[in-house]
Amino acid sequence: MRFQLTEEQRALRAGVRELLAARFGRERLRAAMEADGVRAVPELDRGLWRELGSAGFFSLRLPEDEGGVGLGLPEAVLVFEEAGRVLLPGPLIATHLAAGEIPGAATGETVVTAADGGGVVEWLEAADVVRGYAGGTAGTVAVRSVDPLTPLHRVAEAPARLHQVAADPDSGDRTDVLLTSLLTAAEQLGTAARVCELAAQHARTREQFGRPVGAFQAVQHLCAGILVRVEVARAAVYAAAVTVDAADIAAARLLADEAAVRGARDCLQVHGGMGFTWEADVHLYLKRAWVRARRPGAVTECEEMLAAALLVEAR
Repeated sequence: MRFQLTEEQRALRAGVRELLAARFGRERLRAAMEADGVRAVPELDRGLWRELGSAGFFSLRLPEDEGGVGLGLPEAVLVFEEAGRVLLPGPLIATHLAAGEIPGAATGETVVTAADGGGVVEWLEAADVVRGYAGGTAGTVAVRSVDPLTPLHRVAEAPARLHQVAADPDSGDRTDVLLTSLLTAAEQLGTAARVCELAAQHARTREQFGRPVGAFQAVQHLCAGILVRVEVARAAVYAAAVTVDAADIAAARLLADEAAVRGARDCLQVHGGMGFTWEADVHLYLKRAWVRARRPGAVTECEEMLAAALLVEAR
């Protein structure tokens, strides 16, 4: 099967990329990171959130007669891939999944986050609604986040884990958890694609011993490995968006997590010593990939889902 984007899908991707480049380009990313270095908790840009709502970011899959854009999951994957490219902060997936269910979520007026299976909540203090947790902010504990733009808190109560809800076809949480995993994979794919570009750009322009570092075989192997993982993950994520099969989503998430984390680490190696500095952007992509990788649908849970699917087929 060939997965080719339609003209409408290409236009959607280009439009989202243009919007994010204008509203959250590298300068805004660095400014937000530097500002949050002097604040205990990062602040969510409510103006940007409402602009995303007006652009249809959160209402993308809502029917048109309900005020939405009327598109499908493949288009949502493209949009979240672009968000992953620029490291757009905030509980994007939870708010997107709440559109049409929680008033104001579709338009960006209401910020929605969610508790994961371990009781960890992203952007708890910035959110108006926390799905999966009714205890408010009392009794919560701040968790030190490796990503400066993803504040984390731990709450006392936690919803079911991915492998638990996946084992129960009648669970009301099943769809949301699987979609969270798929859209997280899309964000990871966007991050992986961006670090691939950064690695290639640095390899072409940075010179050592009178030659671009990309002329050295070790660097070429690193860049080639990043690209291969990106394209394999892309095929898996796009396919899972079409089939919406639990096993396909699990496979896509595994591949996308690997592409983002290993890709960012290899990109850092391509950059050499300067890649480890605060001024370089590489560490931001690696840290965001680490944080996303622990969301519901992480490695162990996806492996369990795939193992269960294989056992069913074997029988």
